Amino acid sequence: MRKLMLLGLAGLLAAGTTSAASAQSKKQQAPSVDTSAQATYGDHTLNAGFNPDPYRVDLTSGGAVNAGDLGGSCTGMVAVAPDVQLNYGSGSLPLTFSVRSDADTTLVINGPDGRWSCDDDSGDGSNPQVTYQRPLSGIYDVYVGAYGGNSGAAQLLISELGRTSDSGGVSSGLVDASAPANFGEISLSAGFTGDPRRVQIYSGGAVDAAQVASGCVGMVSRSPDYQVTYDAGSLPMTFGVTASGDTTIMINGPDGRWYCDDDSGGQGDPEYTFRNPQSGIYDVWVGAYGGRSVSGELFITELGR
Repeated sequence: MRKLMLLGLAGLLAAGTTSAASAQSKKQQAPSVDTSAQATYGDHTLNAGFNPDPYRVDLTSGGAVNAGDLGGSCTGMVAVAPDVQLNYGSGSLPLTFSVRSDADTTLVINGPDGRWSCDDDSGDGSNPQVTYQRPLSGIYDVYVGAYGGNSGAAQLLISELGRTSDSGGVSSGLVDASAPANFGEISLSAGFTGDPRRVQIYSGGAVDAAQVASGCVGMVSRSPDYQVTYDAGSLPMTFGVTASGDTTIMINGPDGRWYCDDDSGGQGDPEYTFRNPQSGIYDVWVGAYGGRSVSGELFITELGR
């Protein structure tokens, strides 16, 4: 009887040891991030003063790794491999990473010093933002996480001018150049056909353009009305509006500066010409002078009027 009891006890101990070993094995097999892995959405190289700003990368958020295991403020589900690897040559400007997505996203970044920087909701809405006030030169491994595990389409924005999901290049945060444009977007190259390009728009919004930048007037929306990604050549580029009422135009150029006009097009219509346009993104707002919104047409031309 004693022998049987000893055998039974030995069996229980063996079973317990097997369970512990199994649990330890499972723990060791849990997925973890690997900053040495090839970035899923590419390796990118930027130097201080890069153009266009913001630099954008389309990707899908999420993965099988719990970013909370990294500690600190890290959260969300991320991939094993970085989504984006940035090789950055720093200057005197801060460097900001942010995400634009309809899904709830997070940011997890391993910087050149090997430290993790994470954020959940510091950007616009439920989107994250991480700013390095004194960025180091080197490799930034970037993971875009899915909060709650709900993956979705996303866009990573990298900026030295603050043109991100938080403020869109405006310290007041009144408008958001990173938001989807109300009436669409287009990519144009110098010498484009179908000149002028015309877009039906509706002017106005709840934001006073005068509070966004000096010299701007009219009421505009928070989101751009139209976005143009332009590959410049030797020709000037003109933005103008024709409408049934008094309109204004406000443009945030690739250099992060604001360009505005009220009546240069005649008959209450605005017009602004870039004599030596830069390549990059032009975010365009069509304002309503006096706050009265009207339908109209935005045009873009290299041939003048």
